[in-house]
Amino acid sequence: MIRLLFMCSALFAGSFQEDTIRDIGIAMKAGSAKELINFCNKTVEIRINGEGANYSRNQAEVILRNFFNEYPAKDFSYTVKGSSSDNLKYTIGVYTHEKGSFRVVMFIKKIDNAYLIDTLNFSKE
Repeated sequence: MIRLLFMCSALFAGSFQEDTIRDIGIAMKAGSAKELINFCNKTVEIRINGEGANYSRNQAEVILRNFFNEYPAKDFSYTVKGSSSDNLKYTIGVYTHEKGSFRVVMFIKKIDNAYLIDTLNFSKE
């Protein structure tokens, strides 16, 4: 019985983190800072073409809104999804806008019971 509960909780945790990564992708594809910020840690590192810093969620929302306004979304897709020790997930994706694209690298950490974006790096391709 205990083994069954453990297996079910592991499956649920896997599903939960996949749902989070999927929902982050949906927010990226929509170019929605308002939605994306819901998946960010209290402090998040944002870099755009190598420039950036650590920002509070409020500051990060402004940075992301400005980015999405300057580069309106046409598409977003993941090219790599992975994980390492210490409950760290990482993704690499391509954010496409009208005039080009950015490679997007995200590090997503487990904080309490949620997976939250800790680092978001946009590099023009």
